Order: sequence, then structure tokens, then C-alpha cells
Amino acid sequence: MNEKFTPLLEKDRTMAIDALRGFALLGILLVNMPTFHSPFLYLDSFTYWPSSMDQFFSGLVELFAQSNFYPLFAFLFGYGAMIIVERSQLKGIYFPSFFARRLSILLIIGCIHAFLIWNGDILITYALTGFVFILFYQLSGKALLRAGIAIYCIPVLLNFLPLHSQEHFGENPNAIQSSIENYSNGTLIDILKQRATDWTYMNFEISAVILAIGVLGLMLLGAAFAKLRWLVDVDKHKRLLIGLLIVGLLFGLVARAATSFSAESFFLMVLQEQFSGALIALFYMTSIVLMAQTKIGHKLLQPFTYVGRLSMSNYLLQSIVMTFIFYSYGLGLYGSISYTTGFVLVFAFFMLQIFISKWWVARFQYGPIEYIWRWATYGKKPTFKKRKMQH
Repeated sequence: MNEKFTPLLEKDRTMAIDALRGFALLGILLVNMPTFHSPFLYLDSFTYWPSSMDQFFSGLVELFAQSNFYPLFAFLFGYGAMIIVERSQLKGIYFPSFFARRLSILLIIGCIHAFLIWNGDILITYALTGFVFILFYQLSGKALLRAGIAIYCIPVLLNFLPLHSQEHFGENPNAIQSSIENYSNGTLIDILKQRATDWTYMNFEISAVILAIGVLGLMLLGAAFAKLRWLVDVDKHKRLLIGLLIVGLLFGLVARAATSFSAESFFLMVLQEQFSGALIALFYMTSIVLMAQTKIGHKLLQPFTYVGRLSMSNYLLQSIVMTFIFYSYGLGLYGSISYTTGFVLVFAFFMLQIFISKWWVARFQYGPIEYIWRWATYGKKPTFKKRKMQH
């Protein structure tokens, strides 16, 4: 490899994309928080947190965050991958082999995260799905768009095949007790075993495949948006973005509300799970991109950009800090706080991430994990500190 990528200059960064990454990290922490501090995988939240306050905040997360942010992050992964495609072509670097190296390092990071830090990792899925993405990167923007939509719809059909039991999920008192004992009082070995058990439960049978197919579709959609420059040439595509915003909001809320009125319909439940999150994510994405074009929007979104520029490091930092707070090798508070307390903790910690990230990006080219990822990919130590302080 004769040439390497240099860090994106400030003028070349798309502010809205960094803001979207930061916003997605806030949403991901909101969704992940109950799993950090409780046996959320195995419980019924209505009986576990019966207070009206807990139910109120749980309902807010269910409506505005649940299943809305992993689609956004997967979309952004595909968007970023296409930026790498474009930069590799300019540098004369063969994208498939370069990207495969990046994905291999990401897979290692994901495995460390999933089995040594927290079981709810998504990086393994992104890494494995990314290898399939390589088969599609040469398609045109419109072809990527069509392929992304078609592939994203496949899990709807798979859910109707007799490949897995609908009874897999549900309240499990024994699993609840085991989780609380192991995470709040267990040894490191106990926690390691429980983490592996939880990861296996989350990725049982066909569910991991269904998730990966959906993620691939979202990655292709992100790549399509990048190739078509819809989020860069905003003035040129403003009517389209406003239309997508309206579609995302209206149809997303309709799909989200559908199961509330027909909770026993498996068909509606599948549609809701597959489409409401992606549609609401579309609404969030287009809203932020359009907001970033205004002075007040730019100012409001600026704090999210600091977090978004260090997205990998901040994602892992959330897991490291939260497991320290709740697991026995740290403060051991697992199973002892309410849903409301966890909800408040999300915003308190995210504010801290904003301040830390702002300080960091003023001094360093990359986040710590991004730096290691880059070093491992190239096999050559990149420049870490910025030459001049930027304010």
C-alpha cells in the first residue's frame, strides 16, 4: 500500500453525519441502559417496574428509541463505507482487501466487547455483514437503493417460517435470579459465563441471521445515500429530504401504533418490528440533516458532533463505564436501581461524554479505539496528536 488515508480535514467533514452518529449513540445508550442494570432480557418490564413513573419512561423509550437507533447506526456504517470506497479510489487503493482488513480488526474488537465487556455487542454483526457488503459496493446509487430495500424486507418473510420458537422470549424467573446473582455478586468467571449465556440467548437460532440481513439492507441504503450525495448536496435534494421526513414520521408512527391496537396479530407485530424503527430512524436522520443547514440547528447539533467523531470509542466507553457501575467487579449495583434512575443516568453520562469528547477532538486526530483500529489496519503508527490546538 503506497499511500494511506489522511484524517478528514475539518472542511471536508459533513457536520450532519457526525451529529447523526452522536445522536445515535444517545439513543443506543437509552435502549441499552435497562440491559446494563437489570436482567432485561428475561423480564416483563410491566411487572418488574410497576410504578407509574417507571412505566412512563419505559413507554417513552419504547416509542421514541426502541429499534430506532440500530437502523440509524447501521445506515451510517454503510454511508461511511461508501466514503471509504470513494477515498480508496482516489488513492489507488484496492477497496475489497483494504476494507476486509478493517472489518477483521472490527470483528476482533467486537468479540472482545461481547465476551469480555458486555453481551449486547453489535460490532460483530457489523463486521460479518460488512464482508457481504463488499459484494455490492460497485453498484450504482439507485441499484444500491433497490437492493437495500429488497434485502431489508427479507426478514419479514423469514419470521413466518417455522425456524424458531416464538416462546423463546418471555419472562424467565430462574434466568432473572441467575443474572442478578452473577452480575451483582459473582466472580469474574461467574460474570464471564453469564455474559456468554446472555449473548447466546440474544443470538439464538435464526435471530442473528435475521438481524444481519436487516443490517445489510440498511448498510446498502446508507451507501446509496452517500453515492447519490443526498446528505451532502442538501439544497439540491431538499424536497426529497422533506418528503422522506414526512414519510418516516407518519408511516413510522402508524407502524409503531399498529401493535397497540392489535397486539395479538403476529403479522402486525413483525411489520412493526421491521419497519417502524427504520422509518422513525429515517425521520430522525432527515430532520438532523435539514436542521444542520440552519444557524440555530447547527448550534444545537454541535455537541452531538463531538461524540459522533469518536463514535467507536464512545460506544465502547458506554459499555465499560456502565458495566463497572453495575457489575460486582465495580460498584455492584446490578438489579438495584429503577428504570427511571437508569433513564436519568443516560443523560447525565451522555453530558459527560460530550465534555470529554469536546476536549479530546481539540487535541487528538482520532479517538483511542479509532487510533488502534487505524494502526492495526495499516500496520503503521498514525499521527495521534493534532499539530495545533483547534478551538
